[in-house]
Amino acid sequence: MSRSFESDVNKIFVNAKALLLKKHESYGPTNIANAPGGPENGLRVRMHDKMARLNHILENPGVDVNDESLEDTLVDLLNYCAIFIMVRRNQWPAK
Repeated sequence: MSRSFESDVNKIFVNAKALLLKKHESYGPTNIANAPGGPENGLRVRMHDKMARLNHILENPGVDVNDESLEDTLVDLLNYCAIFIMVRRNQWPAK
């Protein structure tokens, strides 16, 4: 494995982690924990919405995405995956 690859992967995860911690501080855990249908359902809905956005961006080159770039969408999906793992492991705070 090249040092550059490892460094590039690390940068992605460090940035995703910083964003996740910032959003967790802003929103707290209850927006996930108390989602209608339970936290897993809430995460599925959020991930579905992100995938719909991803598809829209990819299917419409040049679409105006000033509020959220393709990379922003992908980082959000990465973070939702991390949260989903935490929920499944009973590590996501209920309050």
